[in-house]
Order: sequence, then C-alpha cells, then structure tokens
Amino acid sequence: MVKKIAIVIPVYREAGNLPTLYQRLESVTSQLPEFACEYIFVNDGSPDNSYQVLLELASVDKKIKVLDLSRNFGKEIALTAGAHEALGVDAVICIDADLQHPPELIPELLEQWKMGAEIVVTIRKSSDREPLLRKWGSSAFYWIINKVCNFEMVPKATDFRLYDKKVVEAFRHATERERMFRGIMDWMGFRRAFIEFNASARLIGDASYSYGKLWKLAINSITAFSLWPLRLTGYLGVLISVLSGLLLTWMVGCYIVTGVWIYTPLAIVVVANTFLMGLVLVSLGLVALYIGTIHTEVINRPLYLIREKINFE
Repeated sequence: MVKKIAIVIPVYREAGNLPTLYQRLESVTSQLPEFACEYIFVNDGSPDNSYQVLLELASVDKKIKVLDLSRNFGKEIALTAGAHEALGVDAVICIDADLQHPPELIPELLEQWKMGAEIVVTIRKSSDREPLLRKWGSSAFYWIINKVCNFEMVPKATDFRLYDKKVVEAFRHATERERMFRGIMDWMGFRRAFIEFNASARLIGDASYSYGKLWKLAINSITAFSLWPLRLTGYLGVLISVLSGLLLTWMVGCYIVTGVWIYTPLAIVVVANTFLMGLVLVSLGLVALYIGTIHTEVINRPLYLIREKINFE
C-alpha cells in the first residue's frame, strides 16, 4: 500500500532557492515508488516574489500546494500552518527552503519511520560558514533549557524532521501562541530516532532569522516550558534577605564591640537600596514575561490567517 507523505516547507524571501529545491525534491521523491509525496509550501508573507515563483511551480505540478499567509507570522507559525493543513497523510516531513537541509536525506528519514520511529530528528554535525556567535548562542540555549525543563531537547537538532500522523494529530491540540514548533514536538515525547548530517551553506540570500528573532525565540521557549525563572526570583529574594540580615547583624555587632560606627549609615542605606531596587526591577521583568504570555493566550486571536490556498482539494 502506498503511503502518503506531506513535505512542509516554510518560505520567506526564498524566491531564488525555490526552483532548485523543487528539482532536488523531485529527484529524490521520484525514486520512492512506495510513497506518494506532496509539497506544502507556506508563503510566510514574503516581501520578494516567492509567491509568484510558487504559483508558477504549482501551475505545472499539482503535487505542489501553496498556503499564502496574510502576513509574516514567523517560521514557527508557518510550520504550524503547514502541519495543520497536511490532512489525510501518513507522515509529515518539515524542511527549510534554503537548501541547508539536504532533501537527499529524506529516504533515510522514511527508513527510520518504517522501522518504528514516530519522530525522526536530524542533528546538524557541522554547518558551513556558521557564525561563531550563533554557534555559542545555540550551545548556551540548549544547555539552559535542558537544565530548567522537564524534558530533553537535543543540542543541534533542526526543524528538518519527520512526524508520524499520530504525532501531527496530537500537535493539533497545542494552543499556545508564543511557540517553538520543535519544542512542542519534543515535549510530547513519542519514539524518536536521530540522523546526523552536515549542513551546507545557504545557496542564495541571507538567513531570515536575525539575532533579535533568535533571542526572542529562546526567551519564549524558556518561559513556555519552565517556571524556573520565577523560582529563581524567589530564591534570589531569600538569598538577599539572608545576606542583608547577616550584614545588618555584622554592622550592629561591630558597633557594640567597638562603640564606633565603622560604616557611614547613609552610604550603607544608599547602596543597599540601589541593590534591592535593581533586584525588584529584575523580578518584575521576569514576572512581566509570564504576564505577557498569559495576555497573548487569553486574547485568543487566530494563530495565522490564510489569504489563499492553491491546489488544495
């Protein structure tokens, strides 16, 4: 029996890469007679002519389905939209459009799936021309999130993954707005297999994920999956209270023993107030992150809006 596979590709400023990506996908999937593959391209409000290129490709190949979002919602939401619209398939494969994820690895993902894996994760061993700051930042993020969360996120894991239909169905019940797509998938569990690969340099164009977006994604991920920052605030409050009490005891003790104030009382008060005010501001900032997330969830806007669907029955 032929298995139906949906390949989901988020698109943002990738007009130059799309024809090459399509050719490489066709070259791979045409060698897989036991699988019927369709391509779901999600145009995430691209300011270039990516949508026009997708329309041209979709006009000559009905396997190409295009979701045109009403604006740029971000990669995590684009992946979500593609997974939501992959109906009636046996598995979903997510892959980037910049060709850093090699389509030639798809048969290996499918082989691991056939062997019983419900999620097949690709892990980037190396990446051509990856900035050192981004590499260090990625390592720091995975170290922190694995320390504060109650599930494991594998370092250097990518969005290039295969998900069984039962995983995708479970994912549809996730409702949070501030989301990390693969973080939710990791949180759900299921049986996983891992494949390593060497990432090539981007073929055309620049990375759409700026350091600002990566920082926002990291903060959202930590606050979405852990209450540790709030607990840390409480621990710091206890620590400062203990240290302040010990310092006060020392100051009073010195006065009792010597009969002389060694420290200027005004200086001590000013420094202590400044430090404690800083702690209060940090605490309020951490609480504000969670309140902001609660606000986003409560207003309950749609995750995304679709302007047009092409080749969807």
